[in-house]
Parts: sequence; C-alpha cells; structure tokens
Amino acid sequence: MTRVLLIDDHPIVLQGCRRILEAHGASEVHTASRLLQAFQIYRRTRPDVVVVDLSIARKTLAGIGFIRRLRAIDRNVPILVFSMHADPVIVRKSLAAGATGYVHKDADPAEIGHAFEKVAAGQPFIAGDLATEVALHASAARRLDTGEFTRREQEILALLAEGRSYGEIADELGVSYKTVANVCSILKSKLEAETLPDLVFKAVQRFSPPRQRR
Repeated sequence: MTRVLLIDDHPIVLQGCRRILEAHGASEVHTASRLLQAFQIYRRTRPDVVVVDLSIARKTLAGIGFIRRLRAIDRNVPILVFSMHADPVIVRKSLAAGATGYVHKDADPAEIGHAFEKVAAGQPFIAGDLATEVALHASAARRLDTGEFTRREQEILALLAEGRSYGEIADELGVSYKTVANVCSILKSKLEAETLPDLVFKAVQRFSPPRQRR
C-alpha cells in the first residue's frame, strides 16, 4: 500500500497525474492545491511519497521552499518534483533542497510512472533529457579534478550518474552495501552534497554522457 500526497493547483493536472500514479502502484492519493493544506494533509496522513509541482499559487518556485521545509521535519520521505520547468538550474535547486527525483510535466505518462516507481522505491531519478541538460550546464561551470577521487569513488560516482541504487552498485562492483554507503558518505563530504539526490546530481554533472531521446 503506497500512500501519496500530490500537490498541484491545476485541477485537470491533478486528475491526470492521479490516474498515472494509481496505474503505477499508488493505492491512496491525497491531493492539495495549497502548500499550507499540503502540510496539514502530510501531518494527518504521513504519506509514503510526496509529488509536488514547483509553481503553486502563482509563485514560480514556491515548491522548492516547501521541499526545504518538509525536509526539516522528514529527511526520509521520497519527494518527486513534477514540473513544467526544464531549466537545469531549477532542477539542481530542487535536488539540493532535498527532492529525490525530477520529471517534466510534458514527459510521456509511462516515463512519469517510471519516475514515480523509482522514487517510491527510494531511488533518485532524473529523466534522461533533463539529466543531459543538467550535465551540460554544470560542465560549463566548475569541474572537479578527477585526481581528487580514488578509483573506487570514481566507479561509484559513474554508477550513481546512471541512476543506480546503493544495492545495485554493490552488486555491480562485488562489494557490500555498507561499503557503498560509506564511500557515498565520503563523496558527499568531498562534493559538499547534503543529500543523496544532490550527490547524484553532482555525479551526473561529471560522469553522465549525453543520451539520445527515445
């Protein structure tokens, strides 16, 4: 049973997104069109996943503030951003605030459903085209010297950039889950990443190659 809190102030979008989430495993979907209402529903229902638009009540990035405030009281609930914004700077800000994943509203319903399934399982998600744009934007900014990382750290960063979970990385490299978690803790410190999604973003910016659209 997967309880979901879905936040968007457009009734038609709410209805359409709700159907997609229910088709991909959501058994109970609570909806909110205002952020105060969203917090009230969150406290009452304690959802397993939160899906939030960034533009609420005509405030362009109000959703990012909501994510930060929610993270202050719940560090673990998966948060999927479902937004019309494709700006890589906004994607990065969302991840840095604590979002677990990011998907564009214009994405195919199957991709939106896939994003929800990944995030609900506790895995980070950035759609392929968005990940490429974020990586290209970041590459125009600061790039860290590969020499700052051990070989193992580089391997794990590369796999994080592919969207792999800790468990999948452990299986791929033939190491324990705890080893992967410990290395990721070191990487967070080296890369100044406060959350796993922010670490994934930084891995994407360095290791994710451009992908072809499906």
